Amino acid sequence: MAAVGASFGAMAVAAGLPGWATVAMSVLVYAGGAQFMAIGLMSAGNPVAAVLAGLLINARHLPFGLALGDTIGHRLRHRLLGSHLMTDEATAFTLARPAGAARRRAFWLAGALLFLAWNGGTLLGVLVGGVAGDPAAFGLDAAFPAGLIALLLPSLRDRDTRRAALGGAAVAVLTTPLLPAGLPVLLALAGPGLLAVSRLRRRHPAPADDADVPVAAASAEEAGAVPAGAAHAGTVPAGAAHAEAVPAGAAPTGHEEESC
Repeated sequence: MAAVGASFGAMAVAAGLPGWATVAMSVLVYAGGAQFMAIGLMSAGNPVAAVLAGLLINARHLPFGLALGDTIGHRLRHRLLGSHLMTDEATAFTLARPAGAARRRAFWLAGALLFLAWNGGTLLGVLVGGVAGDPAAFGLDAAFPAGLIALLLPSLRDRDTRRAALGGAAVAVLTTPLLPAGLPVLLALAGPGLLAVSRLRRRHPAPADDADVPVAAASAEEAGAVPAGAAHAGTVPAGAAHAEAVPAGAAPTGHEEESC
């Protein structure tokens, strides 16, 4: 986390952001990948895309908050501070512990240490970047992409996830020469979006159409003239449920009248 924070600090200074603003962004925003994207898009002159991309990237914190709500605490100050310290890594460390006091300690310890490491790294990157000049000369610009690739590699073992990632990457590469900076990255979300839709369809298939069940058969079952299921099984000839048991022309007796 410190190395990635140093990469951000150096790149932000190289992009023209003042050192104090870079440190303030890490302290107040503390959004990791969204900060990198914001720096790139703002330097390209597209701040609106930076805001939209940040909202989309950080939308994952909604399920994080739902999963960790009881762990963080019920007081307002705990929830506000905990939501600010909530990151992918802190969430992963927390959910790896059993529910209760152990999980609560894991969240606050991981959240505090990661926050300090990120901001300490940002300050170091600002100081080093201001002196060294181009961060690409030391490979600092590659630290964050390398970290993301390392985090993503285990997920790419899944075939559907791999297809979604490759599809999104292809969309981004093909549209980069045609669209303003930032939009190709947003369009790349079409790959994961299609994956999510396909998985929802698998989990919730469309119900079978039962509209072809004859109404007359249902009425016969309700009246008790046909055993339950017999009309659907085809064991009773058509119209037999309504036919009289008395031969044609024969006068019905009292017993037959009662039966009818």
